[in-house]
Amino acid sequence: MIILDVGAALALAHGHEALHRLADNVAHTPGDWLHLPALCLMKAEESEANVGGALMALPGLHVDPLGQVAAITVGGMVRDGWGGADTCHALYVATPHLDSGGMSIILTGQEDLYPPGFLTVDIDAPGMLGYH
Repeated sequence: MIILDVGAALALAHGHEALHRLADNVAHTPGDWLHLPALCLMKAEESEANVGGALMALPGLHVDPLGQVAAITVGGMVRDGWGGADTCHALYVATPHLDSGGMSIILTGQEDLYPPGFLTVDIDAPGMLGYH
């Protein structure tokens, strides 16, 4: 599963070439999605008007809701110092669950926001997802 955090979501909305290529590939792959945690979408819209609408217009994007269990878990993660609510929601979505399977990748502009043990990829890293 590929997860976009706030920085990656904002970059995608602003036309980041590698992310747009990825989004296009995902949109043309049946059953595949780019995952955007709801709190990351909220934070992106909070930082810049109309970003949410621009993101929702893209095919292949799935917003992961903040359900009851997620809300409790994310709240505990924030309380325990894992980061802001948006970062913790991305971590929650990236954590393997019965329905998601194995290791997820968090695409981000700030890898240092995430603790060891989570697979993060900087959206501006050379060769990110095959783009040079």
